[in-house]
Amino acid sequence: MSASATDKVMKLVRRAGVLRPRDLDVHDLPREHLIRLYRAGKLHRIGRGLYVAADADPTEHRTLAEVCKRVPSGVVCLLSALQFHGLTTQMPHQVWLALKKDAREPKEPSLPIRTVRVSGEAFSAGVEEHDVEGVRVKVYNPAKTVADCFKFRNKIGLDVALEALRDCRGQHLCTSDDLWNYAKVCRQTKVMQPYLEALA
Repeated sequence: MSASATDKVMKLVRRAGVLRPRDLDVHDLPREHLIRLYRAGKLHRIGRGLYVAADADPTEHRTLAEVCKRVPSGVVCLLSALQFHGLTTQMPHQVWLALKKDAREPKEPSLPIRTVRVSGEAFSAGVEEHDVEGVRVKVYNPAKTVADCFKFRNKIGLDVALEALRDCRGQHLCTSDDLWNYAKVCRQTKVMQPYLEALA
């Protein structure tokens, strides 16, 4: 493997953050370069077919980057979105992802993914995009995340939803109008109304 090929791959991985074998195809670089650089200690394999530079500093959100690189159609939601926005002290053991109703279930045994199915505006509303270690990560904004927590309270617990609501307003991450709008989107107005009134 030539020095110039090594430099090209290393530049790609530093720019992308997380590199997959198919990312080399568009640059006409053989996929074997990743294996060779991994064996030479220049790359770390963080999951099946996922590589990062060996000297890259991992952030607390690296697992989000890994999952979103693998499942770019998903949106980080619920406990993972709460953690991303600093609205919980819990560290979820899985990355919670919202997928469209008809999307294929991701088969990634090496990555801890928990999915929920959402459709229509409840899927598309409130999506933010963030750059995490060079990977585009889609995550619901704080107000939409709170509404989702009420919608999926049977999965995560009403206490988590209430804590998220209090913290979101307490940290001024959204307005009451934002919460009410997303409560309508998620069809949770009857459930959320008394709690929103109590905070008013």
